[in-house]
Amino acid sequence: MPTKVDHEERRHQIAEAVVRIAASRGLQAASMREVAAEAGVSLRLVQYYFHTKQELLAWVLAYLGQQLGRRMTRAVAAQPASPRTFLYAALTALLPTDEESRRIVLAYAAHFTLTLTDPDQEPGLSYANALRDLVAERFGQARVNGDPSTKAAIALALVSGLQLSVLAGQHTGEEAVALLTSHLDEAFRTPGAA
Repeated sequence: MPTKVDHEERRHQIAEAVVRIAASRGLQAASMREVAAEAGVSLRLVQYYFHTKQELLAWVLAYLGQQLGRRMTRAVAAQPASPRTFLYAALTALLPTDEESRRIVLAYAAHFTLTLTDPDQEPGLSYANALRDLVAERFGQARVNGDPSTKAAIALALVSGLQLSVLAGQHTGEEAVALLTSHLDEAFRTPGAA
């Protein structure tokens, strides 16, 4: 009787191999052959699931978005349900404060760097746009002074900058969380904020 294969699990195994390569050697090192070796599978199997490197990288980007989404969901579930605590939990979950988040953020940064030089790569803006909309919605619920979309754009730009500064060693994860907390404190100090 043939072995039943979980195709989604196999894709995740291959995606994790890409993430490990991207985090340690950069995405440019993630050839189909290297990915197969890292995943412990044949090149033919990688090609069975992903016909081109572009298709593989697009799937990995969606996978990374899911991973960040899970981190945010876990962080938010552990907090009381006010807009301020939601934003704190969700945005700090995006910072590279542990090994898992560091790997994810490194792979994400590698993907976006690749999109700057390879016009065939999808920039993966759907996840970023959905995140921006969610953060803007929470700022709107809090009734902070100013445009919620602008507040969201500023907060997410800060998170992006903090991600890179932590990866580069300019700040620790704890310092990044403190800087983000200071920004949120200031945003919620405005009259009318919940």
